[in-house]
Amino acid sequence: MGKDEIIKEIRKLSDLLTLYQDSYYKEGVSQVSDREYDRLFDRLLTLEREHPELALPDSPTLRVGSDLTNDFPEVDHTIPVLSLDKAYTTGEILSWIEKTAAKSSRDLTFSIEEKIDGSSIVLYYENGILTRAVTRGNGMRGNDITANVKTIRSVPLRLTENVTIAVRGEIFLPVESFSKINSLMETPYANPRNLAAGTLRRLKSSEVAAVPLDIFIYEGFLEESGRNHVEILLYLESLGFKISSRIGVFGAQRKPFSEITQKWFCGTFEDIPDYIDRAVVERDSLPYEIDGLVVKVNEIDVREELGYTGHHPRWAIAYKFESPEGETTVRSIDVQVGRTGRITPVARVDAVSIGGSTISNVTLHNQDYINMLELSIGDRVVVSRRGDVIPAVERVTEKNEAGEPVWKMPETCPSCGEPLVKNGAHHFCINPECPAQVKGRIFHFIGRDQMDIENFGPETAEFLIHKGYISGIGDLYFFNYDLLENEPGFGKKKIELIKQGLEKSRNVPYRRVLPSLGIPELGKKAAQLLIDAGFNSIDSLLELALKKDTDALLAIKGVGEKTAGTILDELRREENIRLIEELKKAGLNFEEEKKDLEDVPVQSFESQVWCVTGSFENFKPRSRAVEEIEKRGGRSTSSVTGKTTHLLAGENAGSKLAKARQLGVRIVSEEEFMEMLKEGEPQ
Repeated sequence: MGKDEIIKEIRKLSDLLTLYQDSYYKEGVSQVSDREYDRLFDRLLTLEREHPELALPDSPTLRVGSDLTNDFPEVDHTIPVLSLDKAYTTGEILSWIEKTAAKSSRDLTFSIEEKIDGSSIVLYYENGILTRAVTRGNGMRGNDITANVKTIRSVPLRLTENVTIAVRGEIFLPVESFSKINSLMETPYANPRNLAAGTLRRLKSSEVAAVPLDIFIYEGFLEESGRNHVEILLYLESLGFKISSRIGVFGAQRKPFSEITQKWFCGTFEDIPDYIDRAVVERDSLPYEIDGLVVKVNEIDVREELGYTGHHPRWAIAYKFESPEGETTVRSIDVQVGRTGRITPVARVDAVSIGGSTISNVTLHNQDYINMLELSIGDRVVVSRRGDVIPAVERVTEKNEAGEPVWKMPETCPSCGEPLVKNGAHHFCINPECPAQVKGRIFHFIGRDQMDIENFGPETAEFLIHKGYISGIGDLYFFNYDLLENEPGFGKKKIELIKQGLEKSRNVPYRRVLPSLGIPELGKKAAQLLIDAGFNSIDSLLELALKKDTDALLAIKGVGEKTAGTILDELRREENIRLIEELKKAGLNFEEEKKDLEDVPVQSFESQVWCVTGSFENFKPRSRAVEEIEKRGGRSTSSVTGKTTHLLAGENAGSKLAKARQLGVRIVSEEEFMEMLKEGEPQ
């Protein structure tokens, strides 16, 4: 494999893993199975080890994923908050125990604990008082949700001793409570974990208090305690923390543990297979959901010797359960049309309960996937929740008695009736006026992550489309909204708010307008790359498209051949040119202020990699400091690594400051930074 191919694969893997991490930690949604994620992660790790010079500074292997939001303040963790390595068989667990034990000069013992399927939290206590509750975040920084966590009754607000301590735990919603609450919701949650995570992110703590969340604490961090892990858990329980009673402790001999506790199962290594089998059997009868077991080294000093990778501790491993399954019958297969014209088949099945969720719709991806299953309407199938979230048909167990053939994609679009075209593994409707596509593009344009038009939500758009008032994005700005006064639910006040939201959207900067157009391959990242490379107006891109000058885009680092070709092809399409002209007339921004060459800062930070942490007097939010760095040719990263050259440290810099000192990274104060910016100003 050549260097260019390796670079391409590393970028592709990094983009995929970042997408999956953000989806899981921000939205509670697993887009792929654990096995598939681990396969991609391990492949990227292998490539980076073989070619360290090609590793990206923001590689997913350097972090754990992120659940950071804008709703709560960000704070640094003072303890490591990492993921766990994974195993899927008892044999893999026993092999890991054997290899880990061989690394120590003395006999080791191990604990096995249930892996609660909830939301990870770190609780910080000072002199016995709860001072801060922080989400896991990206492993180094998380969101401060202290007010919400204080409403959970099993979280002690004051400990029995005036100790300063940090503990890790898992917040969860009991299965019975989840069923009661979910039955009353207009849009039910897929599982208790999603509902618990959504509850913790509510802005009003009074709303959190109405949900009976619970917690188990599974790790404590004490300075020079002299205790092993089991002893620490017992001590935490004496402080008032809730500890699971379903813990197993194993060693070469059974006897030593009887002196520590009679609370938990104590056994030898030979008892581990039976213990794991029993946990799998008892899983469905528990009052809370678990998605595996966690095996840990009991001796704290040995943990310190084993240390950590950039992704997980070497002294612990997770045993992951197979995804829950259920058997049901396929009653029909419908097709959905996306905004880009992509056709997705969806199976409608008899409702089946899997892992506490009722499944009635299952995505079938594409025709190739259906052919692989040899799936027909009326077949009995096994459905699983991949990653315990996404429903998927795993296999056909019994063919239908009616002799129905393998399902085939229709030849025409169900929305507009135009012929479908296959491109790669997927089918597409290529009619740009297809009603389903038009609706999808409008919804994309007004979405929160795009134009985010105030007071103009999906319900309003749905109504206007249904009534025939609008039939495209451009119509949003030219429709006479006063005509809605006679429509139910549209009073003068609401109409005025809609107008204000649309008027305000005319000031949205070009770098947000461009990806909102919904042009394939032209998302936020691509738009930023194009603008930063000097293509700071839509006209400059249209000119490239007219010339079919893909080389100009390929010269931009981060833009690949497929992206460049697709963008220019799309910008030559008549419907996209017409849309751009309509939105220009509506007054939207299609150009960023083009600065004269003498106004461009000297590239004084070129080849430098900066990390920014803490709070600042002159940079609020601190993303403004990042903008100044990038304007001067520097790169930014969210964590301190061996490739970081500078750390801009404000007040409360936290753990990143300590790591920077450890790695010998140059530490820059805000005052020094201001001077460096002046030096780079144009003369």
